[in-house]
Formats: sequence, structure tokens, C-alpha cells
Amino acid sequence: MEKAMHQTHGVGYAEYSRNLEKRLSVEKEREDSYIKSQEVIQDIERLVHR
Repeated sequence: MEKAMHQTHGVGYAEYSRNLEKRLSVEKEREDSYIKSQEVIQDIERLVHR
């Protein structure tokens, strides 16, 4: 998990745990990514159900 978090967000879990600004930044990135993925899913569903 440590390696994946560092590769994805550029921060290790230990730093994520103790640094509120880093944690907020990572969570904002995750939220943005989730929203984009939901938009892609909606676009694909629209194409499938034409």
C-alpha cells in the first residue's frame, strides 16, 4: 500500500498520516478522480443505450 500511495500521489502513508495538508490534497485528488470516472461511466452508458 505504501508503494502504491507514493506512486499515485507522490507521498508515503507515514507522511499522509501526519500531514493534514498532504492528506487533504490526496483526498481532493481522489475525489476529482472519482468524479471523472463517474462522468466516463455515464458517457459510456449513454452510448450503449442509444
